[in-house]
Amino acid sequence: MPLDFTAIDFETANGSAASACSVGLIKVRNGRVVDRTGWLIQPPFPHDEFNEWNTRIHGLRAQDVVGAAGWVEQLPDLVAFAEGDALVAHNAGFDMGVIRAACAATALECPEFSYLCSLQVARKTYTLDSYRLPVAAMAAGFEDFPHHDALADAEACAAIVVHAAKRHGVATISDLAAVTGARLGRIGAAVAA
Repeated sequence: MPLDFTAIDFETANGSAASACSVGLIKVRNGRVVDRTGWLIQPPFPHDEFNEWNTRIHGLRAQDVVGAAGWVEQLPDLVAFAEGDALVAHNAGFDMGVIRAACAATALECPEFSYLCSLQVARKTYTLDSYRLPVAAMAAGFEDFPHHDALADAEACAAIVVHAAKRHGVATISDLAAVTGARLGRIGAAVAA
């Protein structure tokens, strides 16, 4: 099995995990980025208020998502882009929590995905003072990107995983998880709550 995965990053409008307002997706095949996409999301009511703190982090405001499709309309596009890949995210618990919470808030069944956390991988691959995404990405040779832009963050995450796999001499997401001791998690309908 080659190093195939989809890196994902969400930005949220407020402290609710269901308040996804932006997503970035990077498709990796054989260890190379082959496709990228991202879009704005209208968070579902009552999770749609934009908190000043979150806006300061990512720069997105309520007016930016006016006219954007909501989670119900966009989840099929996310699932189609990922094509059944393992998802990879930096601090994956947050991003998987967004998928779960947004599905729960909109009465949708959570899609099934396996996932790997690039933060866990980075901690077992590099010796750094901080494992925040910009620092870990720099260790992987991916620098000068607009942090908290969902697409840029997803690409930085992909760079960490590709670099770590090369450094550890492994060719699959499951092998990378095994060699680093990172958990290969699962979300979705078949996963016990």
